[in-house]
Amino acid sequence: MEFKENMNEFLVGIFQDIMEIEAQVIITSEFKDISNNDMHIIEKIGLDKPKSMSTVAKALSVTMGTLTIAMNALVKKGYVERVRSKEDRRVVLVSLSEKGREAYEHHRKFHREMMDATVEKLTEEEKNVLAKGLGNLMTYFEEYKGTIQGSK
Repeated sequence: MEFKENMNEFLVGIFQDIMEIEAQVIITSEFKDISNNDMHIIEKIGLDKPKSMSTVAKALSVTMGTLTIAMNALVKKGYVERVRSKEDRRVVLVSLSEKGREAYEHHRKFHREMMDATVEKLTEEEKNVLAKGLGNLMTYFEEYKGTIQGSK
């Protein structure tokens, strides 16, 4: 049982450190007008084709109302652009502006450096074991979210 307790402490500590450090590293003088949560919205919008508001809300596990409030602020600050779908005028599509793309790349750089530091001294076998363990954890979270959402 000691191994599991140590792993739990380790994972909780890592999560807390990531959230704390990410908030400090990502929100620089260039991006001081947005929060860490805003940065995660920007990440979910991504660089690909425009996404519907409902797709972004689902990816973030937030309500449309919550996302709309945050999105209004990001549009006002110039990070996000909103347009109505040509196919269905009821659908609002969001995409990143140039400023939003710069913020996205800044956030991505932090995560890339974090991952590089995580695996740089691991063998291929160790990388595979780490990936399998984290995949198991991700599956657990997905299943757990499903039980929570099913009970609402």
